[in-house]
Amino acid sequence: MLTAFARAFKTPDLRKKLLFTLGIIVVYRVGTHIPIPGVDYTAVQFCIDQANANQGLFGLVNMFSGGALLQITIFALGIMPYITASIILQLLTVVIPRLEALKKEGQAGTAKITQYTRYLTVALAILQGTGLVATARSGSLFSNCSLASSIVPDRSIFSTITMVITMTAGTAVVMWLGELITDRGIGNGMSILMFISIAATFPSALWAIKKQGNLADGWIEFGTVIAVGLVMVALVVFVEQAQRRIPVQYAKRMIGRRSYGGTSTYIPLKVNQAGVIPVIFASSLLYIPALIVQFSNSKAGWATWIQQNLADTAAPAHITLYFFLIVFFAFFYVAISFNPEEVADNMKKYGGFIPGIRAGRPTAEYLSYVLNRITWPGSLYLGLIALVPTMALAGFGANQNFPFGGTSILIIVGVGLETVKQIESQLQQRNYEGFLR
Repeated sequence: MLTAFARAFKTPDLRKKLLFTLGIIVVYRVGTHIPIPGVDYTAVQFCIDQANANQGLFGLVNMFSGGALLQITIFALGIMPYITASIILQLLTVVIPRLEALKKEGQAGTAKITQYTRYLTVALAILQGTGLVATARSGSLFSNCSLASSIVPDRSIFSTITMVITMTAGTAVVMWLGELITDRGIGNGMSILMFISIAATFPSALWAIKKQGNLADGWIEFGTVIAVGLVMVALVVFVEQAQRRIPVQYAKRMIGRRSYGGTSTYIPLKVNQAGVIPVIFASSLLYIPALIVQFSNSKAGWATWIQQNLADTAAPAHITLYFFLIVFFAFFYVAISFNPEEVADNMKKYGGFIPGIRAGRPTAEYLSYVLNRITWPGSLYLGLIALVPTMALAGFGANQNFPFGGTSILIIVGVGLETVKQIESQLQQRNYEGFLR
């Protein structure tokens, strides 16, 4: 990875792209520390210092915003509205024929779907911004803080609308910054902003573990967590790179006096075909009952059961349900994102076939069989990675949003590998062997 970046800085145009990307990252990180109007910043900092800012109901969203959510800054919503909108559009593409037709139109259809994603992002930002302002006004954002109810001193309608508009505009700016990185930077703009948001929480989380430790003034716990994190990174890299390659042979065809085809390639089926999406789905679904209890302020038996079993991440019921939800959503997402029938039809259309398998329906059945076989270890791997912080690192004061576990480590490794591949591909385009040696 470091070699690729070093070679990129020696190439003038790639160096400009890298510096431009770093400049956008600086702008993004500055925006995560600018509070929105109408918020008592002193009260917010007091509540963050008093409580553990990484724990609680909003920990996942706070992690994706780089810690900006609990500080209620202009980039408080971060890229979560865009991620949610992208997932919704991807799911609707399978259901709505119009979106499926746009997807097949190529670049023009993709541009139209991207435009729909932007509109949906703004709508979700308005909805989530309103919910965040309402939560901050009610004092539920920091449930254990004495100044939680005074975070928003001015509760007029004008002040509320101003706060929502400011956060919505901040989300639009974040979306624009991500597209600038994609167009003029090194690519994968939104993924890089997601990477930076999660990586920004690493130092504070690690230092919190060191301060909570008891052995050698916390350095033993700190070193142990670093070692466990490195092992997990190696495991995630190994599994993320693992794939099953299905060989595909294309028959040779004669068109006029020229022959076409006769080449061999393969279909790469990753072990973790779903990526980090199942973990996000499972986490979001488990947050819904706790949200209902929090906003209803109910003391009934069902509310108490939810608080003890679903809201508590260390409860056996939460761990079991979380694991099975991840496995279920892994199969669900793979089923809607990879269509064996469509792949088999495209192969048959262009004269391709899998050696030993007849073209058409037998090919689709074979692909579906292989995909189900490799999705099982992929889904179990996702479930175990997501549960490592809860089960193995609880003794170090870690939680479900610990940097070296679950969603964060999957995104960090995935985006890092994709960025390195992007840089290496651009290096290969600019550094090639000449005709004369």
